[in-house]
Amino acid sequence: MSRRCRCLWMAALALWLGAALSGAVRAEVCVSDAAAREVCLDAPARRIVALSPGVTELLFAAGAGERLVGAVSFSDYPPAARALPRVGSYDRLDLEALLALAPDLVVAWAGGNPREQVDRLSALGLPVFFSDAGDFAAIAASLERLGALAGSEAAGRAAATRLRGQVAELRARYADAAPVPVFYQVWERPLMTVNGEHWISRALALCGGENLFAGEAPLVPRIGVEAVLARDPEVIVTGGMGKADSTWLMAWREFPELTAVRRDNLFFVDPDLVQRATPRLVQGTRALCAHLETARERR
Repeated sequence: MSRRCRCLWMAALALWLGAALSGAVRAEVCVSDAAAREVCLDAPARRIVALSPGVTELLFAAGAGERLVGAVSFSDYPPAARALPRVGSYDRLDLEALLALAPDLVVAWAGGNPREQVDRLSALGLPVFFSDAGDFAAIAASLERLGALAGSEAAGRAAATRLRGQVAELRARYADAAPVPVFYQVWERPLMTVNGEHWISRALALCGGENLFAGEAPLVPRIGVEAVLARDPEVIVTGGMGKADSTWLMAWREFPELTAVRRDNLFFVDPDLVQRATPRLVQGTRALCAHLETARERR
């Protein structure tokens, strides 16, 4: 090969490598979100703001923790999330604080953030991905999509694969478990529960639990004490207002006619493990399954 040919070949190779490297950095990323929208980025996000504690946790689980620059109040898991700058609460965003962080991606909670505020962010040109994982399958898919948006695809896929395997193991273990009628209490005043579409109800179903309020229309319906008494749950479960607050359960002891009270089937679970749609829901589901097994033994 002549010197001229070698030079031309080297120049062509350099141009090809430059284009390839540029493409690796600037490769477009497109995923669909919970609002059935296609969200595209020119390159993986480097400055992400999360608009719910659950979304924050999902991003860390998907390997995108280092790219998070802001989150809402109560974003406390993993511990590193506590140091993130705050942009208000999930139901009242501080748009000025959020914009000051110059994010290149905002991950919103489709079921909880004020839509008008999120729409304003979109109007200002910020890419917004809506997350709303209603069951284990959706949580796994969210991990993969968030990993893709953040350039941490391998971590997102690994977390999703691990989650699917854990759920399959639980499903197989409790496939033939005897059904247990359950009332899950989300709040005390007003008294609130979950319907059959909520991930807590689906976690209970995985263990053989039958949500007595599955047929209610709202995702988180308000009910009366009389409705609970009429349906006579065999088990009552609550997360209380904190990791060690079981006072809500004690109130049910005023109704000794309830099967759950008579058999001492009043159970507490860590609310962080069941009231956020994240990979830790598997831990919460294991705790729920253990409580239902105890109830079966007390029959």
